[in-house]
Amino acid sequence: MQKVKIALSKGGLLGGAVDFFKARGIELDDNEANKRKLIKKGIVTNPEFKDYDVEFLLVRGHDVPVYVEHGAADFGIVGLDVVLDSQAKVHTLLDLDYGHCDLCVCSIQGNYKSIAELPSYARIATTFPNLSKEFFTKRGLEVEIIKLYGSVELAPLTDLTDIIIDLVATGKTLKENGLEPIHTIMHCTSHLIANPSSFEFNKEFFAKLQQAALV
Repeated sequence: MQKVKIALSKGGLLGGAVDFFKARGIELDDNEANKRKLIKKGIVTNPEFKDYDVEFLLVRGHDVPVYVEHGAADFGIVGLDVVLDSQAKVHTLLDLDYGHCDLCVCSIQGNYKSIAELPSYARIATTFPNLSKEFFTKRGLEVEIIKLYGSVELAPLTDLTDIIIDLVATGKTLKENGLEPIHTIMHCTSHLIANPSSFEFNKEFFAKLQQAALV
């Protein structure tokens, strides 16, 4: 049996990842006895994968590229935004077309109409420091980036920062906190990624995933 380890992002993107593999005949063993386990067995129901011992690792979204880059997982599923911001050396294989959202520059409603109105050395709160720095550097704007791990919307409301850069899906959370997007940096979806070395060894497994996707 050839073992394949797959890192999945816990939280909102997990359901789509589980559905992706289930549709291809690999189900996540999530019975009551192992609900809290972070390593779960993949139950293979598709004969195409009968020679594979599949294991799923449930990790924090921003950690998926780390596990994949360092070979602790062969493949992973996570948002493209996380992959790019991590700058991890991984192969980006498939756009899975779920988890749609936009990475946006957001401010308190009415404060700024566009990034052209931002003050010099504007302070920005975000969980995506590398993408944020790249965005403003390309435009020749010097900013101060403050990395936060959650509740980014709170930063401009407490005068910690002038604006935020965050993911926007429905925009409901922004609106409820008196914020609005003023610029869209990129559109994001969930992607299948792979460790470069593991990919060479598991090309057949990936090919079977692609074939199953066409059914």
